[in-house]
Amino acid sequence: MALFITLEGGEGAGKTAVAEALAGLARERGADVVLTREPGATTLGEAIRDSLFRADERLSAWSEAFLFLADRADHVQRVIRPALARGGVVICDRFSDSTIAYQGYGRGLDTDLLHELTRHAADGTAPNLTLLLDVPVAEGLARSHPETFDRIGRETVDFHARVYEGFGRLALAEPERIKPIDASQPLDLVIADAWALVEARLARIGFRAGA
Repeated sequence: MALFITLEGGEGAGKTAVAEALAGLARERGADVVLTREPGATTLGEAIRDSLFRADERLSAWSEAFLFLADRADHVQRVIRPALARGGVVICDRFSDSTIAYQGYGRGLDTDLLHELTRHAADGTAPNLTLLLDVPVAEGLARSHPETFDRIGRETVDFHARVYEGFGRLALAEPERIKPIDASQPLDLVIADAWALVEARLARIGFRAGA
């Protein structure tokens, strides 16, 4: 009954809150849920996260990309694959699509090459369902608190606009997997829309509450 769900979107989209809510709803129905995130879900990942997001750290675009990929390789092997192997539901706050959107469209790196590298880093592990929390750039940035911005969050509005465009292109390319959700709505409505999509996927793989 394994199911791998990822949440994607730009700054201020509400991914963490929605991921936590979905995990709670799935657990209430008896699913074995692993709630995780990128970067920083493992000991190695925490060290990588610190390097990636420190406001005073200067990294080249490729250095940044390879750090995210290293985090993903360790994350998949230590957390995601074991959970899927036992038939669990994995809900992950960011995964490979963020690498394409931020380092590809945002930083201008070769997106075809990044697609290939992300497949290698994940060793073929890919989400069954991706929820793209869609909020306009200005609104998302306004929701965030500037004093808490990490190095990437402090990038220019133009950078975040390119990231937003990247997510949109990814959704158009894979409409069966990537499902946009209007994240400008109140949070309870965003969670309801997200849960409806998750519930449908659970039903598709034969999951029954309490089974």
